[in-house]
Amino acid sequence: MRLPRLPPLDRKLLRDLWRIRGQALAIALVIAAGVGMFVMSKGMLLSLEQTRSAYYERYHFADLYAPVRRAPQALLARVRELPGVRRAETRVHASALMDVPGMDAPVSAQLLSLPVHDGPAINDILLRLGRMPDPARPNEILLLESFAQAHGLSPGDSLHAVLRGKRRHLKIAGIALSPEFVYAMAPGEIVPDPQRFGVGWMNRDALAAALDLDGAFNELLILSARGARSAPIIQALDQMLAPYGGSGAYGRERQMSDRFLANEIQQLGVMGYLLPPIFLLVAAFLLNVVTARLIETEREQIGLLKAFGYSHAQVATHYLKLSGLITLLGLLIGSLIGHKLGQGLALLYMDYFKFPFLLFDAPLSVYLGAAGISVLAAVAGSMRSTLAVLRLQPAVAMLPATPPDYSRTSRHPGRFTGPPIDQPSRMMLRHLRRWPLRAALTVTGIAMAMGLQIGASFSLDAMDHMIDVSFNLADRQDASLSFVDARHASALQEIRRSPGVLYAEPFRAIPAVLSNGTRRRHEALIGLAPGAELSRLVDSELRPVALPESGLVLSDKLAELLQVRVGQTLHLQITEGRNVQRDVPVSAIVTTYLGTSASMSLAALNRLLSEDGQISGAHLLIDEAQAAPLFRHLKEMPGVAGIRQQDAAQRAFYDTLDESLGTFTFFNTLFATLIVVGVVYNSARVSLSERGRELASLRVLGLTRAEVSWILLGELGLLTLLALPLGAALGYLLAAFMVHSFDTDLFRIPLVVSPATFGYAGLVVVLSALASGLIVRRRIDRLDLVAVLKTRE
Repeated sequence: MRLPRLPPLDRKLLRDLWRIRGQALAIALVIAAGVGMFVMSKGMLLSLEQTRSAYYERYHFADLYAPVRRAPQALLARVRELPGVRRAETRVHASALMDVPGMDAPVSAQLLSLPVHDGPAINDILLRLGRMPDPARPNEILLLESFAQAHGLSPGDSLHAVLRGKRRHLKIAGIALSPEFVYAMAPGEIVPDPQRFGVGWMNRDALAAALDLDGAFNELLILSARGARSAPIIQALDQMLAPYGGSGAYGRERQMSDRFLANEIQQLGVMGYLLPPIFLLVAAFLLNVVTARLIETEREQIGLLKAFGYSHAQVATHYLKLSGLITLLGLLIGSLIGHKLGQGLALLYMDYFKFPFLLFDAPLSVYLGAAGISVLAAVAGSMRSTLAVLRLQPAVAMLPATPPDYSRTSRHPGRFTGPPIDQPSRMMLRHLRRWPLRAALTVTGIAMAMGLQIGASFSLDAMDHMIDVSFNLADRQDASLSFVDARHASALQEIRRSPGVLYAEPFRAIPAVLSNGTRRRHEALIGLAPGAELSRLVDSELRPVALPESGLVLSDKLAELLQVRVGQTLHLQITEGRNVQRDVPVSAIVTTYLGTSASMSLAALNRLLSEDGQISGAHLLIDEAQAAPLFRHLKEMPGVAGIRQQDAAQRAFYDTLDESLGTFTFFNTLFATLIVVGVVYNSARVSLSERGRELASLRVLGLTRAEVSWILLGELGLLTLLALPLGAALGYLLAAFMVHSFDTDLFRIPLVVSPATFGYAGLVVVLSALASGLIVRRRIDRLDLVAVLKTRE
């Protein structure tokens, strides 16, 4: 069977594509970078949302939580009758210290009760290994999978827990997951550390007996009816639980695991909508350059085509097809790259978030969206040149183009007015001065690539700064100890006498609601000792702030959310113990990057609560040589709820950053390199095609290959150098925009870009330009002088 012959214009199209295959591939790779980024981020965003929704629905993740000091089980019947409540369940929870074999430092843990007979109706358990605990065996426990894997524990193993000062032997019955701990963190942390924080589930009777909560509960879980508003239910729960020490019900949005997961989804969405347009904007720019210069070099052919009867629309469509085929190639490559990167990202997120499964499953709409924005880029890039084809009349097109007038580049024709330089360099500078717009576009394209590299890499600088401020300037303690219940300040003396404690500072933490009109925030109000040296407050200049004798000290983000300034008054409501309500002035605003905070003098807080020197824990400076005996002593101390090690928290933070940000930085570096190669290589190749006859003439006249190469590549090198400062400025602006986009109440990214980041981005640009220049240099060396010097008449 004989295949039909292609129309003449389509055969020309294929020949043109093959002739500019290097340029076409470079543009396609830039388009592929944008498409791949879009498919990866948008597909991962949808996959995360779908997985979260399915997991939460199947395992009945609670909509509302209501912690309480101690409430009778009989209260559950009244709760279930509240309007909007679909299902309600009580449970017992407790903080404990795990004594894991091989670890001197205690491991903080949260223990939760399991119903006596069936599994939880709310926040159900997904059993991964082993079996559920036997109700007849009170020492059996389920462990969270991440914690068990971190310590190599499996069903049948044993460990010890210190609960309310009593050491208990526990036997592992099974390993489990829960929608409540997709992102499992110890209180006060912002990244998971499965080595030092675990979750366990025990039979309710055993846990209740250990806490003296037989027939009672200390937490209520609610599933609300579909469409029900949370606010009325929360208000009713707070009124009902207030006599029993309720500290305030809250919705899923304040549950820490889901809060961090929602924040990650939000940031992924920002990345998906921010970076791909940059790639596609550069791709549109490259398409415009290539098609415009291709049309300029084919003026006579366009004139002949129109003279032989081809319409303006047919000729314009021919060049649109050229852009379309390049775009299609980029779309196919980008879709494949995005799918593969998405699968790799799903594996990364499986280590980060503890889902039962997470598959990258980008729907067809994502690929159609990528195709749509790619087509827009192609149309935008080809529109100018297409309009030029439509305006070109056959008689005009068939005439040779007017030679460029270089006399405008100097005061006297043929004479360069600058400092004495060699002839090739003089020719190079004259060409740049003759085509300033073309040079500016090339500089802009390279600068955008460098800016993208800086925008992708600055987050590592910002995180280093955040860690330095948070762990070295503000919180300088070696460890923090917290009590189950507030204790008298005299307990601090016992801590100070412990082996290895060099210095100890007390603190008080109590849940509170801060209000400014209709703006409300639930925060932990922290009382600090005057002149504290371990846990300090710092201002925007990172200078220590003296704690005022009265009034509140707010973090800058909390002040922004409440729309309050220094000197204004906030309404303060303590939600634990007695219902204390006061109007308290804001005395100072300090800088924090992690979370939001409200602090005041420990003495002022005790006066506010009418307490006689109560403390919630202490920050410790310890002798590392005696850390092991100190931790053994603290594990046996009654009433200790948890111990947080500062160096371990810092290492966990760094490990998380290396795993997540390092991956994104690598991808963005690769994509930025593609842009640089695409811009520089296309500029060099188009210039070579335009000036091939001129360069070959110079070779015939006696210039060496190096001198001829310098005329073309020196020009590109100069443009690359000019692009570096502009790229640095664009990168800083992109970093500032990303800082604004990622600003949440969980953490803020400071606008910090180190000289090393600018230098690294510049190095990527220079090396990419050198690689492109070497490829073009090989083509210059292989110029066919006889063929190039042939006239076109």
